[in-house]
Amino acid sequence: MRTIKLTLAYDGTAYAGWQVQPGQRTLQETLEAALATITGETVRVTASGRTDAGVHALAQVVSFDTQSTLSADVFQRALNAELPHDMAVLNAADAPPGFHAIRDAVRKRYRYVLDDAPVPDVFRRHYAWHYRQRLDADTMRRAAQGLLGTHDFRSFETGWPQRTSSVRTIFDLSVRRGLFGDDELIAVEVEADGFLYNMVRAIVGTLVEVGRGTRPEDWPVEVLAAQDRRVAGMTAPPHGLFLLRVEYNQNEAEG
Repeated sequence: MRTIKLTLAYDGTAYAGWQVQPGQRTLQETLEAALATITGETVRVTASGRTDAGVHALAQVVSFDTQSTLSADVFQRALNAELPHDMAVLNAADAPPGFHAIRDAVRKRYRYVLDDAPVPDVFRRHYAWHYRQRLDADTMRRAAQGLLGTHDFRSFETGWPQRTSSVRTIFDLSVRRGLFGDDELIAVEVEADGFLYNMVRAIVGTLVEVGRGTRPEDWPVEVLAAQDRRVAGMTAPPHGLFLLRVEYNQNEAEG
């Protein structure tokens, strides 16, 4: 039995999220069906994180076990021929025995895209949250710094508790205007050792309250200390969220 590690990009617009759901088109089901066609096996895949409906990925990591003797390169080519056009395998490799896409991940980075142009861009409607008010990105950036470090982030978790612990470490939290050279796009990027359910989207919703001027710059720190999801801002819509990358220890990521 071998373990294969895939790096996958996808547009989540047409899917009901990653995880298999009865009667719904999901990313996991689509990938597993393609693998069944290629290998003749019933394959179960594990992703580094179960993205919600409408959420996208530039580099999702997936692992699965197989008895197939196909090379990793052949897996990549065969999957890209079989998968729909809104999914692509960027890389395939043999992983060390026991490699697990979730348990072995040490860092993940997400980007959330905001568009505060006066008029919505119809071509961005699936990839950015259009906010009908100019946001103060500099104030949002300063406000975000209070969330850096190791904290209990239960104020930013939908349906707490959903994990054994809601303590996480945020290594980087940036807010910058001018994504792709466009002054009307704001990127909020968060890198951490793990994320709670809807954590990034709750952080974005909280920072937007600061950016629109309804909350002071130090408010996110107060939200963090409150330990209560009801105190934080709204959960930002899913379609602005992208999984950028997942990092692993070198000896766990390479075969």
